[in-house]
Parts: sequence; C-alpha cells; structure tokens
Amino acid sequence: MKRVSIADVESWISPASERRPLAKVLGAENVAINYFELEPGEQFGFGYHRHPDQEEVFYVLDGTATFETEDGDVTVSADGAIRFEPGEWQLGRNEGDERLRALALGAPPDSDTELTRECADCGGRQPTRIERADGEDALVTICETCGGETGRFS
Repeated sequence: MKRVSIADVESWISPASERRPLAKVLGAENVAINYFELEPGEQFGFGYHRHPDQEEVFYVLDGTATFETEDGDVTVSADGAIRFEPGEWQLGRNEGDERLRALALGAPPDSDTELTRECADCGGRQPTRIERADGEDALVTICETCGGETGRFS
C-alpha cells in the first residue's frame, strides 16, 4: 500500500493551473492518474486530442467541466464522471466562474496522443506537437503543417 497527499506531489507544466501526476508516486503501473485544478478559461489538455490506445475517465470533484467532443459539448458537474473510449476526440475546459478540480484516469498509462490546435498561420486546426522551449521552463505547441508556434505554457 502507498499513500500520498496531493499537495506533496509536484505540479507539471500544463494548460491547467495544476496538474499533479499521482500514478508514479503511488506505484500504479497499469493506470495513469492525474489531479487537475483549472481556473476559469483554462483547459485540461494542450489541444483537441485523442489517445488511440487509451481509455480515459474524468471525475469532477468541484466545479463544472465542459468537454468538446465530436458530438458537441458535454458538461460534467461535481460528483459526475465522463468516459472516452480509445480514439475519441476531446478537450475539457473550465467555462465556469469557479475553480474546477478533477481527477483523470487513463489505461494503459503510456499512450500516444494525437493533438490539434488552431494555427493562426495556416488557419483552422492543424496537427500539433509539444516541445520544450529553448532555455525556458516552458512547453510550446508547434504546428506540424507550417512549423508555427500555436501555444506557450509555463
């Protein structure tokens, strides 16, 4: 048995105010577990994405999450959950006025991510990759079509 306080787990660079990966600290090998806190206007992921081989479940602790899906927006309030099958496109965000807290669970834990973001240079959503910014403690998203930067996160 392993036990951890969320406050003792370091937050990773993310579009969310806080993203604390819990699985490794707990010794979980077959599931990814992430704790998130999102201020109004923030999102869980770096863009509209899918995991071809990973099932993903979000459980909302406080606030309301809005998930963009291929079938339209879906809202999930506190004590609610949503499941995405492998390969389903989604992007969760906080469109409310209060802080959102949630857990995300994914299995298998190590899965590829296909990501798209709006590119001002190309227009519309384009395939995107994530890179570490040179000499900075930040991540950037890069358009795969034109090489333009589509986002910066620290």
